[in-house]
Amino acid sequence: MKNGSIVFLALLASASAASAQGTLQYDQQSSPGPIPPNILYSIQGNEPIGQSFVPSLPSVGFVQFEVFDGLPGNGNGAMLLVNLRSNSMTGPILSSTAPVPVPSDFGGVTNFLFSTQVAVVPGTTYFFEILVQSGDTWRLNSLGGNDYPQGAAYRQGIAQPGEDWWFREGIVVPEPAAAWLLLLAVGIWSLVRRKAAA
Repeated sequence: MKNGSIVFLALLASASAASAQGTLQYDQQSSPGPIPPNILYSIQGNEPIGQSFVPSLPSVGFVQFEVFDGLPGNGNGAMLLVNLRSNSMTGPILSSTAPVPVPSDFGGVTNFLFSTQVAVVPGTTYFFEILVQSGDTWRLNSLGGNDYPQGAAYRQGIAQPGEDWWFREGIVVPEPAAAWLLLLAVGIWSLVRRKAAA
């Protein structure tokens, strides 16, 4: 029985780790792929800063922004996170991503993941607010135009007509292997319990 419990717990842990991974399915985006640094704005000093968007899916699992070290070469990274807000850029926080460490001199696409998929109403406007939790100056990459007409970039809480940040959002689709591994763990556990009871 003890060995069976150990096997079950190991399989369950593997299944949990596997389910934390998945495929990113994009819903809304201002650009289909990464772009080089274009027009960079500092996050600090422009708060609240972020992007409005209108989801077509009933949940949000992640958002990506292009962020760049504003003071490269000094060895200071940062911890960034994103709040998902309703009603306005300062409206109620529906959820926050886990803080993401970004190393000094980094520049490019950064994934911000919510711990669970956040329920939203398709066709309703929501707001991503990006924050520097700790660290020096970090910047967001702007497209320099309005490539995403369903939303707008925000700086200091004010919509910037005709401007969007580079962003993509969507859901995380679990890998099928995680579900099979979980079923295998439950099946083995059932067999072990039956043997122990016999």
